[in-house]
Amino acid sequence: MTALLTGLRDVLWGWPVLLLILAAGAYFSYEGCFFQLFHPLRWLKAALGSGKERGSGRFRAIATALAGSIGTGNIVGVAAAITVGGPGAIFWMCASAVLGMTTVYAENFFAAKLRHGDKGPPGPLSYIEKAGKLGGILAGIYALGCSMSSLAMGNMVQVNALGAACGDLGLPVRWTAPAVGALVFLVARGGLKAAGQLAEKLVPVMTLIFFAASLGALWVHRENLPGAVASIFDGAFTLRAGAGGTAGMLIAMKAGVSRGVFTNEAGLGSSAFAYTEVKGHTPEEIGCMGIFQVFADTIVMCTVTGLCILSSCPPENMNGAELTFYAYRSALGPVGGMAVSLCTALFALATVIAWCCYGKEGLMYLTKGRGGAVYPIAAGIAAFTGCLLPLDQAFLLGDAMNGLMAIPNVLALFWMARKKGNPLETV
Repeated sequence: MTALLTGLRDVLWGWPVLLLILAAGAYFSYEGCFFQLFHPLRWLKAALGSGKERGSGRFRAIATALAGSIGTGNIVGVAAAITVGGPGAIFWMCASAVLGMTTVYAENFFAAKLRHGDKGPPGPLSYIEKAGKLGGILAGIYALGCSMSSLAMGNMVQVNALGAACGDLGLPVRWTAPAVGALVFLVARGGLKAAGQLAEKLVPVMTLIFFAASLGALWVHRENLPGAVASIFDGAFTLRAGAGGTAGMLIAMKAGVSRGVFTNEAGLGSSAFAYTEVKGHTPEEIGCMGIFQVFADTIVMCTVTGLCILSSCPPENMNGAELTFYAYRSALGPVGGMAVSLCTALFALATVIAWCCYGKEGLMYLTKGRGGAVYPIAAGIAAFTGCLLPLDQAFLLGDAMNGLMAIPNVLALFWMARKKGNPLETV
């Protein structure tokens, strides 16, 4: 089974798919004259608002989208990228995020533009099914990938990390597993509205804890920060570890791009689900909210995690999650380890909450509205078992299903841009 899933992952989430995602970001960035770089105040204003749009659902939607993207990838995923690709992976993670900002803009724009009120499918399904003669087939493929990925990468993988983190905090898995399973079941029953209500309370708290611990770690290791920053740029182009030279650069690039897409979801279309119920905002403004989401998730949070790891100068024999725990513990002692565990648990929980609602929408589309009662049960079982089982196969399945989402989504974005015009031309 592992060999089969590995082959499937390599086909659906290999270089061709990653390059397709990057091509979409490059296309929309070029067509939009790199709006995300030259007009930051405009998308920041649209995302943060002026405080007068209460009741519009803006903050709740951004919180839900961030909950879906800010997961274990922001902590463990960054460490994994550094392990595989070296410090240069952080550069390529951010570079892919810069391009991904306009991809998410296009996803949110077309979803808001083509869905009228409560009619039609939500999120990316609203534009994928309209993408020419094959739109219905592409939407079906996307919905299948979304529902499967939500149970694997968006649920079991996240909950497994949550269970391990709770164990570090002294909470036995025999308590964590049923509690998380029950919570996921209830949130999946409530849908996007229930997820948004929970996310808008959870996201600010977990973000505050993360930055408090990270700033403390960076302050303690401040003398090593210049070297850490230099290693990121040096490693992005002249990675000396492993293959070295150009091959090393490609390793860093693939690790960074793959982990970047994993954490900010640019190209997957998933965050467009979160903005379905936003009222009183134009498609352009909703698109700008997506730019802010990618910026906050990858450019800010992943970079901060990466700098914490690199400035701690970890031993060479460490890899993966060990790097993150070492970085914070070496700076803050046992409190740093507790902070990492708590952030991992909260980030994972937030991702599960958002993705179980995305997956439910995918299943509802596949079953023409008849899967609403089945999905919460499946999500609750996946969360319960995710705390208990080894998850190598769930990782492979999740990566493959991400590809199953990305391919129809990006093809639909290109089709929409050709037929409807550049989504950034009216900003």
